[in-house]
Amino acid sequence: MNKYVMMLLLLLPLLLAACTSDETEGKEPADAPEKETRDPGNYGKEKPEENTYTNVYPFTGEPTNDTVDHRAIAVMVNNHSKARPQTGLSQADIVYELLAEGEITRFLAVFHSNIPDEIGPVRSARPYYFKLAKAHDAIYTYHGAAKFIDDQIRNDGHDYLNGAVYDNDGKLFRRDNTRKAPHNSYLLTDGIPAVIEQKGYTASHQIEPYFYTDENSKKTQNGKDVTDVKIVYSNRFGVTVAYEYDEDKERYIRYNDGKQTVEREGQTPIELDNVLIIETSHRVIDSAGRREIDLNTGGKGYLLQKGKLHEVTWKNDSGRIVPYQGKEKLGLVPGQTWVNVIPADPGLERSVSYR
Repeated sequence: MNKYVMMLLLLLPLLLAACTSDETEGKEPADAPEKETRDPGNYGKEKPEENTYTNVYPFTGEPTNDTVDHRAIAVMVNNHSKARPQTGLSQADIVYELLAEGEITRFLAVFHSNIPDEIGPVRSARPYYFKLAKAHDAIYTYHGAAKFIDDQIRNDGHDYLNGAVYDNDGKLFRRDNTRKAPHNSYLLTDGIPAVIEQKGYTASHQIEPYFYTDENSKKTQNGKDVTDVKIVYSNRFGVTVAYEYDEDKERYIRYNDGKQTVEREGQTPIELDNVLIIETSHRVIDSAGRREIDLNTGGKGYLLQKGKLHEVTWKNDSGRIVPYQGKEKLGLVPGQTWVNVIPADPGLERSVSYR
């Protein structure tokens, strides 16, 4: 064999190896893992910021960017069967329910975060409702009163609006001809600013807020699992109030004498985040059946929140009814609140049932 051919055959494997090395130099193997890359859609972008708010409504604990220094109004709302369904209650921040004469309850509805165009039917004044209105620095609004009660309110110096002075004027109050007096007087809230100015009342105040808690806190989660609560104000006349917990909405639905409490217009239901039931002494003071109700001494109560019943005590805190556990104040969860005040005799154990 020619020596040149022999040398070529010997060098051929070396030449092939060199070519292969040149082709693959700087390349990764086919099965090498891919390098981690940034998502071009998110590159350079910051995480979205959570909503921030500048204020909190003092009677609901809910955040807002609106100003919150406007005056609250506290309205005496009729709860006679002929006054139902009422107007405006679904927008009240806090409603107090106490006995008036006989075995019929009456409401003091405090409006601040939402003020409806119309509220009512509006009913006559009683001193213990007035004291609650004053504790919220709210303009106490009622329609008529016995002279000695009117004198008490007028001499106290706190701001008030008496519908008897503006009866059916079409600006601050109107009569609804489809209902009979005294179940047909309604407050027109658009007329309030002009009367405030006329009477020289202050239109804005810094309001002390209630104490609120995180709805997921351990204290809120502690308590008895309770879905239905019934309050008997009168066995004789069958006057009852009930609350049913809606787990989906996490709110309490209110019933009065077996019927759901709703708005007159639109049938909007009354739904609540806190229900506070307290007992205290009641005393009839005259032949008309008027009462004195002790809102100072304190006593036992139940607080309903998020499907739980908490056994509490209540105290008078600057005129407000506030729940405690031991020496520690128990916070409300943000939202709307209803306070039921019942006589200490028969008291919580005999007047309130739950399951």
